Amino acid sequence: MQITHIVRGDDHVPNTPRQMQMAYALGFTPPAFAHLPQVLGPDGSPLSKRHGATSVVAYREAGYFPEAMLNYLARLGWSHGDQEIFSKDELINFFGFEACGKSAGVFNPEKLLWLNFHYLKERPLPQLVAEIKPFITQRGWTIPSDDAWLEKAVATLHERAKTLAELVDFASFYLKDDIELDAKASTKFLKPEVAEPLRALAAELDAHEGEVSEASVQAVFESVLTRFNLKLGQLAQPVRVALTGGTVSPGIYEVIAVLGKRRTVDRMNAAVRRIEQPA
Repeated sequence: MQITHIVRGDDHVPNTPRQMQMAYALGFTPPAFAHLPQVLGPDGSPLSKRHGATSVVAYREAGYFPEAMLNYLARLGWSHGDQEIFSKDELINFFGFEACGKSAGVFNPEKLLWLNFHYLKERPLPQLVAEIKPFITQRGWTIPSDDAWLEKAVATLHERAKTLAELVDFASFYLKDDIELDAKASTKFLKPEVAEPLRALAAELDAHEGEVSEASVQAVFESVLTRFNLKLGQLAQPVRVALTGGTVSPGIYEVIAVLGKRRTVDRMNAAVRRIEQPA
């Protein structure tokens, strides 16, 4: 079969002499053999299904990139100085058996996640948009028809998410109209005293001609803050809960500029009704 090298785990070392003798007996020179330390789980035992996903398909479905997986596996038991991130060409150029470790490598899910985070941040937005669409469909949501808009939404989140699946989950308030408000966040921030400022903010945004930008949203916020003698945090956090359902999101001006005027106004008015007519 013209195989030149066999690279496998060191648990196969005892088999090698017998297999080499069989090759000689059959009249051909055996391939070169290399035996590398096995990969262990975090608990020090041989890596197995009980340590989590062991199929590359499972990692793909969880939103990991092929480049991140290749990079991680190549570094697991091999090194090139202190370099951690490698392109495929660099791996081909630098790899050598002499730099492989002699002790077992330990599979570290957090390290793999860190690498995936790196590759996600570096991804061109158009490519990222194409790659998240299957994950949007997987959740039963409608894929936006406007790729340019989806790029804007992804741009506000792609430095926060570590996997494609997490990126889509973070973007749920952009992609869904029926967002659910976190109960604790709603109780803490959607209080009676913010109803009037929220109503005023919604009205001023609604009166704005055309679509809103980050600059125009900031101007409206400053107007309402001055009018009600509030600090930004006193208004921004209730607005964030009303628009995203939670207390963590990109900058509120960015969020509103991506959501658009109509959806922003509708969600803020819905929050005011929730405050004034609690269930």
